Amino acid sequence: MTTDAFLADCRARLAFDLLSNTWNAVVLWALREGPRRPVELRERIGGISSKVLTETLRRLQFNGLVERHAHPGAPPRVEYRLTALGRTLLAPIDAVGAWAFEHGDEVMAAQQAECAPTTQRLPSGGASQG
Repeated sequence: MTTDAFLADCRARLAFDLLSNTWNAVVLWALREGPRRPVELRERIGGISSKVLTETLRRLQFNGLVERHAHPGAPPRVEYRLTALGRTLLAPIDAVGAWAFEHGDEVMAAQQAECAPTTQRLPSGGASQG
């Protein structure tokens, strides 16, 4: 038995895979206050297409994190809600969000520094050549 926590078939990697998809965490967070219809989710989230939302909800349902409820009537109504398992991810999502709030400016500054034009540098004491 190995103790490597990031093998392809390990549980830790499964959790990282679930949270690495941006829309998974966003949809789970949007469902934290109770059931929502897909149109309500799109309004609440913003910037997500119907197709991507449908794919995300199916993926979350497949993984046991949300459940789909169809209500009879005309027109038929569908809503999604978090399962007990899905609710267990709210604390880690909140923690990542808090980290992003605290350190997001630093990350964006690093990205901007990497994208800024660079000048050719020589070892200490040398001048740049052009």
